[in-house]
Amino acid sequence: VETPISAVGARDVGLVRPGARMPVDGVVIHGASEVDRSLLTGESLPVQASEGTLVSAGEVNLTGPLTVRVPAAGKESSLHRMADLVAVAEGAKTRYTSLADRAAKAYSPLVHILSFSAFGYWMWATGGDLRYAINISAAVLIITCPCALGLAVPAVITSASGKLFRKGLLIKHGTALERLAEVDTVVFDKTGTLTMGVPDPVALESHAPEDVAVAAALAAGSSHPLARALADGAKALGIAPADVTDLREVPGQGVEGLWQGARVRLGRADWCGAEAVASTASYLALAGRTHAFAFTDRPRQGAAEAVAAFLSAGMQVELLSGDSEAPVRALADRLGITRWRAGVLPAGKAARIAELTGEGRKVLMVGDGLNDTAALTSAHVSISPATALDAARVASDIVLLGQAMAPIAAAVRIGKQSARR
Repeated sequence: VETPISAVGARDVGLVRPGARMPVDGVVIHGASEVDRSLLTGESLPVQASEGTLVSAGEVNLTGPLTVRVPAAGKESSLHRMADLVAVAEGAKTRYTSLADRAAKAYSPLVHILSFSAFGYWMWATGGDLRYAINISAAVLIITCPCALGLAVPAVITSASGKLFRKGLLIKHGTALERLAEVDTVVFDKTGTLTMGVPDPVALESHAPEDVAVAAALAAGSSHPLARALADGAKALGIAPADVTDLREVPGQGVEGLWQGARVRLGRADWCGAEAVASTASYLALAGRTHAFAFTDRPRQGAAEAVAAFLSAGMQVELLSGDSEAPVRALADRLGITRWRAGVLPAGKAARIAELTGEGRKVLMVGDGLNDTAALTSAHVSISPATALDAARVASDIVLLGQAMAPIAAAVRIGKQSARR
């Protein structure tokens, strides 16, 4: 029986099919599978789910059916709590006062004081010539009309926005450039932001073509991200899949089949009888031998240059990711980021932004996932790639239109130039 989400209550039990998105928070009470949590936590690889595993609304069930008991629904779900975080952060951001408004507050009283002072001075200098003093006082009011200020701000913003658009950055908010000029701290998300968010086989051509062909045939029978990447990598090398029959996916473990009358497997290390390596890998059990196909999450073009530019400008750079420690550490070391945290939940990211703001720092947040929306909204200014989820793009002030990260560093520099002008 299919039930509307609005009708689901606490302690209900539901079945989530392979390929379906978790509609509610829950606890797995039957079944085994792998779930993709990248939408909520930023974890680059799926995690195993079995009896007793906690799952959240928004996660994707990949390989096997799961029976889930619902302890919380509606306003008590993780997605609803995340929406509450975003709403609170949006309320705080609206308190920002633009440069023109701040200048106007001081401008008006200063002009009137100057005009009154001129009136008083010329009344004294002319021995009480009221008409002459009033004329000069009026002239001061007219000549200090805020036309220059009123024209300068939109002219500079229009020019700077056009320059940034040609570099691949779309300004969404009127005060984004002004806030960008005040930035002294940059916080990056990892998966999908500093990296492409897609696993990439490492040195696939170094493996025997026969091994790659068998692995590609097994990978074709799975929707797992590593399997898809392996199949695409073999295709790019021009290696056709081997003739593997009787394909069967084992939820949470991998894929097995028959090749030349022998049982072959592709999946987790323990299931294939292999010793796990430190890096992200998929394992092939073939003719009594095991092979490890390693993967990496490729950094975005220009990521290293952008980080280096921020560091050389004296800014503090941090990496906050929901991914596990090993890939986060590897990327941080590769890009030269010394401040990093792994396993950070959405609320934790928003809390870290609030902590930095409380220290008086002006934070630029760069992220792409649903798990980044609260942090993007609460940051002083925020940027998301065009490939980001709709929610992240809506929450951000600037959208990065291309794949390269280098324009982000240029945006901060142009923002500072615009503020000076």
